[in-house]
Amino acid sequence: MASSQCCDNPPTLNPAGGAGKVVDSFGGLKAYVAGPEDSKAAVVLVADVFGFEAPNLRKIADKVALSGYFVVVPDFFRGDPYAPENTERPIPEWLKSHTPEKGFEDTKPVIAALKEKGVSAVGAAGYCWGAKVVVELAKAKEIQAAVLLHPSFVSVDDIKEVKCPISVLGAEIDKMSPPELVKQFEQVLSANSGVGHFVKIFPGVSHGWSVRYSEDDTAAVKSAEEALADMIDWFNKNLK
Repeated sequence: MASSQCCDNPPTLNPAGGAGKVVDSFGGLKAYVAGPEDSKAAVVLVADVFGFEAPNLRKIADKVALSGYFVVVPDFFRGDPYAPENTERPIPEWLKSHTPEKGFEDTKPVIAALKEKGVSAVGAAGYCWGAKVVVELAKAKEIQAAVLLHPSFVSVDDIKEVKCPISVLGAEIDKMSPPELVKQFEQVLSANSGVGHFVKIFPGVSHGWSVRYSEDDTAAVKSAEEALADMIDWFNKNLK
């Protein structure tokens, strides 16, 4: 089950944040979108438990869009992100209403809507909770490239079934996906010659760092920027 670490450093949500715009329905879900509408390559960003209004996540979406991608950040929680201050609904309770498996099903119409727009290559990146959604998409070959950032709930068996190029960016201090587990992921991927992969463990950072870094923590910001650069590089190699 989710550890307390999966909820450290909660963001202050901002429904109006980002340089893009919020649309009421993209594949049936409210979503933040950014980037060129006519791009042939798109990226779906799958949030952690704090959802699509997290300011850092929208900054990431805007930066990915600057590389020429149409970016969609769906509201998988339908206006009900995890709220740490609600002590009557701890994370295990909240997760009963918001399973990654449901997120996986909800992403399929989003991808269909992208294809209707003329998109020919779709990548997806998931943070914590979102990484489990993305690994399911990669197993079902719904996407052409995957990035998992400090994943939660992802198993070695999941990684064995991945069918598209995948990058795993892990944290050195992570109870959800400790470095030993990320190294196992790498061993499995190395044995699967049919699937391109890139695996990296970032030193000195904790679970959630790439999207929940604090602006005044210079080292964390630098590490988050490096993770973002690695992610964009992976998409550039596999989607363009």
